[in-house]
Amino acid sequence: MMELDEIDRKILRALAEDATQNAGALGRCLGLSQPATWRRIKRLQDSGVITGRKLDLDYEKLGFGVTVFLGVKLATKGRVSLEDFERAVTAIPEVQTVEHVLGLFDYRLRVTARDIADFERVLRRRIMTLPGIGDVEANVLLSEERRPGPLG
Repeated sequence: MMELDEIDRKILRALAEDATQNAGALGRCLGLSQPATWRRIKRLQDSGVITGRKLDLDYEKLGFGVTVFLGVKLATKGRVSLEDFERAVTAIPEVQTVEHVLGLFDYRLRVTARDIADFERVLRRRIMTLPGIGDVEANVLLSEERRPGPLG
């Protein structure tokens, strides 16, 4: 685990809030020079603390008004490999995230759809036909507040 000082934490908080900031602008906010800020960001990337920067889309503005979290329990783990299930489920464009979890379900999926009828189509025609699919529980997202996470 990499030791982070307070400046590293401030850089991470700022990038978690807006990953499009360049080293010059970020440095000005933190009282650092552009080269010093760039070196710190590069060190955080090289150490694996920063693994990438992601584009955050507003799915509702793109016409996808429904987000559903699915808990998926595989029917028989021995019959279908986890890799086969993961490969098949990640090929479904409406499935935004696939998380292998411990607990009541084997997987947690985040699925976006245009509306409930569209979600039902995706569920019946794509998800319920996946190899090894067993029990499925759906939870419709009502609202979401995103947090950058703990940076101590």
